[in-house]
Amino acid sequence: MASVILERSRKKRLEQGHPWVYASEVASVDGDPQPGGLVDVLNHQGRYLGTGYYNPASQIRVRILARNPLAAMDTAFFAGRFASCLRHRQRFLPGADAYRLVYGEADFLPGLIIDRFGEVLVVQLLTLGMDKCRDQIVQALVEVVAPRGIYERSDVSVRELEGLEQRTGVLYGECPRHITVSENGLKVIVDIEEGQKTGYFFDQRENRASIAPLIQGWGGRSGITLQRIAAEDGTVQTLPVNKSGKPVTFPYWDGATVLECFAHTGSFTLHACKYGAKKVTCLDVSAHAIESAKANVELNGFSDRVEFVVDDAFAFLRNQVKGLEERTERATGKTDVKPGTKPAAKTDTAKPMTAGGGRTWDVVILDPPAFAKTKSAVAGACRGYKDINLHGMKLVNEGGYLVTASCSYHMQPQLFLDTIAEAAKDAGKVLRLIEWRAAGKDHPQILGVDEGHYLKFAIFEVRSI
Repeated sequence: MASVILERSRKKRLEQGHPWVYASEVASVDGDPQPGGLVDVLNHQGRYLGTGYYNPASQIRVRILARNPLAAMDTAFFAGRFASCLRHRQRFLPGADAYRLVYGEADFLPGLIIDRFGEVLVVQLLTLGMDKCRDQIVQALVEVVAPRGIYERSDVSVRELEGLEQRTGVLYGECPRHITVSENGLKVIVDIEEGQKTGYFFDQRENRASIAPLIQGWGGRSGITLQRIAAEDGTVQTLPVNKSGKPVTFPYWDGATVLECFAHTGSFTLHACKYGAKKVTCLDVSAHAIESAKANVELNGFSDRVEFVVDDAFAFLRNQVKGLEERTERATGKTDVKPGTKPAAKTDTAKPMTAGGGRTWDVVILDPPAFAKTKSAVAGACRGYKDINLHGMKLVNEGGYLVTASCSYHMQPQLFLDTIAEAAKDAGKVLRLIEWRAAGKDHPQILGVDEGHYLKFAIFEVRSI
């Protein structure tokens, strides 16, 4: 087998579990490795460090597959790895019919993503080494998982960095476009052909469930209290009663009002309804996404509590804040005056409002797509995250909750928190961190491989200064 010999001065990342060898770390190549073929990786002293597949056209020259000699990436190799992946998911997600089955480097299969949707598997082959093993991967999946069908969604731009074209299509069996699966007791329709990525984002599974404590306990703000009331037959019942002393019959009287931005398939909306939300606003800029969310809401019987909005989240949030500020100004006759400036003229309340919006919610959820896909995009991403979080927290009712996430790897955790802190300062809010989470159990992380630590998820209580 050909060998790649590493530079003496390189950082000792491989010895600490990192699976990538960059082109700049290669001192020389011994033999004639084939693009996508296996090579042994040796340090400058000739000591064996691992075996991986080689791509001379990629900046990541070798991706490590094994720390012991490996003869071939054949069906037996993949079957063994897939069986290990399956055992991990069955242990930590017992009874689940949908999850990420293979998570690339974290499952010791760099460049390979496989999501399970019931009896159908969706595969992404991101690298040359994995692309050349398409047939072996399919055969091993049939052997280990026995799916009804396998569909490929290798329609991602990262393949072009490996010298590969994007491609999609059926690899095995029958693959219906729409598949209904379950998550946390909810039914979700997944579009494996046109949905984002592989059709659904499993990494927020546990995070979506974590909003449950936020959704109940809001009836008191409307003056509703639980009281013991005697019936005509002499029995006593504990019932919700409003300020007028009348029993409240609406079953979700104690639920929160919730805004979900960047809704995609409406997954947070579904969970909010499941946990008893009074009313949910489900927003996405994509009409196709909102149609998907509507179908999922109807499937779970939540239509009477959800309103759908097709709009740009940035514009929607700003418009609501502008309307809120105008309403406050009209109600109080006061505007925020910066030091050294003259107060504005008193508002003429006889004139119609210039801004729409002005709504607020008990819980605001922000789960945007990645704003920083490269290191050079971080500055712009910070502005984007600050903008949506600043306006989002302004729309949270006093003592309510901001649920916010970032899936940009280059937006490091501390930078994300610092950006939110700056937004809170400018918004005049005090944030109390209630929960801090990462990706779910089907997205394991290898310690020392920072590239896998991409998802940040936080729940803040929002109060005014």
